[in-house]
Amino acid sequence: MEAIKSAEEFKTVTGGEAPVIVKFYADWCPDCKVMNMFIGDVIKDYPQYKWYEINSDAFQAIADENQVMGIPSLLVFQNGEKKAHLHSANAKSPEEVREFLNHVVL
Repeated sequence: MEAIKSAEEFKTVTGGEAPVIVKFYADWCPDCKVMNMFIGDVIKDYPQYKWYEINSDAFQAIADENQVMGIPSLLVFQNGEKKAHLHSANAKSPEEVREFLNHVVL
């Protein structure tokens, strides 16, 4: 998963025609550490997406603009639009993440 390091990079990454997934996280977040233990296997199963991560503490304005109220959250973007959002409460296991991704319609 590639880290997004600037607001400009976020706009570029999410503005493309190909769908991308952005994980919003924070260094202090225990649920984020749990997700890190299984997300690699999930990524392998969904090669149609490019995967990125952004620190919501470092980019609070971007998190606010996208209604990220809890972390970790997975957001799907395409053509600069947020297409889907898996809130932190429903992102605690690989099964929940896979179920969400299986229902994303682009």
